[in-house]
Amino acid sequence: MNPYADLPAERFWRKVVAGVPPFALAPGPSGAFSIAPGARVATAGSCFAQHVSRALTEAGFGRYLAEPAPAGLPPDAAEARQFGTYSARYGNVYTARQLLQLFDRAYGTYRPGLTAWTRPDGRLVDPFRPAIEPAGFADEAALLASQESHLAAVRRMFEDLDVFVYTLGLTEGWEHRADGAVLPVAPGVIGDGFDPERYAFVNARASQVRDDMLAFLDRLFRVNARARVILTVSPVPLIASYADRHVLVSNAYSKAALRVAAEEVVEAEPRAVYFPAYEIVTSTANAARYYADDLRSVTPEGVAHVMRVFLGAFTERAPRAAVPHPLGLEYARAAGVVCDEEAIERSLA
Repeated sequence: MNPYADLPAERFWRKVVAGVPPFALAPGPSGAFSIAPGARVATAGSCFAQHVSRALTEAGFGRYLAEPAPAGLPPDAAEARQFGTYSARYGNVYTARQLLQLFDRAYGTYRPGLTAWTRPDGRLVDPFRPAIEPAGFADEAALLASQESHLAAVRRMFEDLDVFVYTLGLTEGWEHRADGAVLPVAPGVIGDGFDPERYAFVNARASQVRDDMLAFLDRLFRVNARARVILTVSPVPLIASYADRHVLVSNAYSKAALRVAAEEVVEAEPRAVYFPAYEIVTSTANAARYYADDLRSVTPEGVAHVMRVFLGAFTERAPRAAVPHPLGLEYARAAGVVCDEEAIERSLA
């Protein structure tokens, strides 16, 4: 007798990793809750999080939009202004602190002093969602009106959602020194300019990510006791690192810290579950075949694999698309994925 003798096959690498074809790798959580047809599933996080709502739509589930496009707005204009990119128009929410502050701003318990950034063309952008208006805002009054409407939609989303899927993307970020307001991109990339007296680089520890996520979940469950949460870690590497070391090392730290934090969060909170999107894409079984030539962008086949496992774990409905890689056609629209951090490279061109 030994403690491993009666364990199921999923506990053994040879049986479920080395012993199966790469496309059959399926480490989805067992015993997870089901997402029922008609459930309000809200998504937020890094750019990889956008695939979840698209996959649910493709599989026949409705997409929950708490902040839909105004009536009469042409579809291409709505897409450019990020209506429908996520459940509300908050853009990329890369860090746990960003998510926590989004909740607190929505409920008026946190009012950052930073209100607007000015672009080189004189137009204004919202520092907390700087890419949602390609043309910018004409004045601060228009920006604040849009922000007020947006935060009302965020409140509705948190109170009405059934399932919240959040993809942890980064540990690195920038904050406003005056009050600790966390920003989705560095100042100077999309608006304003970099002033080290006003802005500070931060790189969260795993314990800080954990504490921020648990604080967010406590707030969420207070306004919506029936909510259930799915946490993932983005498999997309950092596009750049401000830490004084090789970006490969920074990326390894960031993903490790996020993964540790996610594990500790779901251990502490039974209403949250971890889904291994990161593990599926980065597994040695796939030998990096799920990354494009830039070794950063996840291929349509990789996304399709992740979402097959996701739908198998959380739904009882098979995808409607009868294609070799279910949902693969949907994800061929790689250009439709919005990543605010890619503005870093564009700003250097």
